[in-house]
Amino acid sequence: MRDQVVVVSAPGRVELVEQDAAELRDGTFRVETLYSGVSAGTELSYVKGTNPYLNVTWNADLGLFQPGEASTPYPVTRLGYMQVGRVVESHTPAIAVGTVGAMTYGHRTRYVADPVAERFVPLPDDLDPLLGVYVAHMGPICANGLLHAAADLCGTDVRSLGDGVRGRRVAVVGSGVVALLTALFARRHGAASVVVLDPTPQRREVAEALGLETLDPTADDPAVVLKTRWNHAAGDRGADVVFQCRGQAWALQLALRLLRPQGTVVDLAFYQAGADEVRLGEEFHHNGLSLRCAQIGRVPRGLTPTWDRERLSAETIELLRQYGDLIRKHLVSAVVPFEEAPGLLTDLAERRRSELQVVLTG
Repeated sequence: MRDQVVVVSAPGRVELVEQDAAELRDGTFRVETLYSGVSAGTELSYVKGTNPYLNVTWNADLGLFQPGEASTPYPVTRLGYMQVGRVVESHTPAIAVGTVGAMTYGHRTRYVADPVAERFVPLPDDLDPLLGVYVAHMGPICANGLLHAAADLCGTDVRSLGDGVRGRRVAVVGSGVVALLTALFARRHGAASVVVLDPTPQRREVAEALGLETLDPTADDPAVVLKTRWNHAAGDRGADVVFQCRGQAWALQLALRLLRPQGTVVDLAFYQAGADEVRLGEEFHHNGLSLRCAQIGRVPRGLTPTWDRERLSAETIELLRQYGDLIRKHLVSAVVPFEEAPGLLTDLAERRRSELQVVLTG
């Protein structure tokens, strides 16, 4: 049997390629893909050619992008990180045939995995397996944002994801998948207020359907609105923490303007252009603000091994248990047959189609 794999062969060119099935070796197992979620930010950056890995060398030792050969040249053969598969063969006693779990192996119909080298997160029976696309990677990305907010407040003594938001006023800039899951995490963990800001009416409607308050940043100045409402003391107004989840410079500038003095922006966005609109000489400087980048590649320093990706996946499962029905109804905007993936990704990249969360299915 041959496997089908989604491949980006060049900018704007997405193909479905057939490959010989990988051999099942001792200690490995084979999954058959049930669902594969599309990450519109990361994946489309490869389709559009804007991902930095396509153009320069990533020096992992130095943590620097440097001139040189592309670290991820075309063709990009492993696209996507939101998979749910059922184990159909196993040569390891650690993973039983029939188990359904979340993984990050890219858009492909089947995959052979090594449980020592790769994460496999079994899904509980009471969880809709389609929602499992969030468990291995996307949900932990959002949970890690809360973890960074907690570390900003508590240092290494973080006991709960709620430590950075509980009883606090929270703003979330953006209303894509990362923003909405982050906002739900903040509400679940006891934030006093959670307000989502996005200029797109349809995105705000989804946020409101999830039970979240929204503001239109193109209407009245949202910084004035929230700073008028959120009064801590004389000269101390605004959000305690802002989660910045939209990869555009204006969104980061807005996030900085929403903060109370000495507040923190926790940034989960992926910027692929310049940042001329970020005015570091204004609120950032005069209010003594902080900016923390929260990426799933690392949890805050000093929190491992207590807080690892397995724990963040477990937190994601609990979030989905609480809000899964709403997420399935309002966040997942399209379920598309796997063979339509090339056309779908191209249409999304070229803005011929707009979706919040697409899930590919066999």
